[in-house]
Amino acid sequence: MKITFIGSGQVGGALAHNLARCGHQVTLAGDPEGSDSIRKTLARNPDLGAAPTLEAVQSAEVIFLATPYGAAEAALKDIPLAGKILVDCTNPVGPGLSHGLNSVASGSERIQALVPQAKVVKAFTIYGFENFENSAYPGYSVKPAMFFCGDDPAAKQAVAGLIADLGWEPVDVGGLVQALHLEHMTLLWIRMARAKGGSPHQVWAALRR
Repeated sequence: MKITFIGSGQVGGALAHNLARCGHQVTLAGDPEGSDSIRKTLARNPDLGAAPTLEAVQSAEVIFLATPYGAAEAALKDIPLAGKILVDCTNPVGPGLSHGLNSVASGSERIQALVPQAKVVKAFTIYGFENFENSAYPGYSVKPAMFFCGDDPAAKQAVAGLIADLGWEPVDVGGLVQALHLEHMTLLWIRMARAKGGSPHQVWAALRR
């Protein structure tokens, strides 16, 4: 699958690297000469490429938005995303680890409003980047769960396939209205793993009987 990343920091860089290792054609949007994060991500995997943003987006089947939430609007400005799958990896975090939009709406819903013709899927947000570097939890009989949501069934199916490729169990929690709850799960994880000094290598699993 042809995948483009807008944002290649800790989260985007880890996901881009591992998706390329899975055999996907992954391109980082932007100029390596002007971005330390793009240069560092390219250096870790020779299978990754970089291209100007418009070129990278136009050729992609799936675009990952992995910028800080506050940079998302500028990053998406004038980008042709009609009909494209946009994986929203951002989280609006406010002061004191509050929800950055005061829980009135989710960041994903705001992003969908910015690019109404794109197919937004919220995914890869409920854990820190350490778990995107390595999703393996040996010794357990279940895979770690990756919750995701969106309004377009075909887009969600495509993203579920990428989630599975990376070693997670895809757990579809419903429409994009559920994104607010996933953003609160992110805040919970941050409080547990960052603020309280817990291990960043902790995830959830979906157990069924």
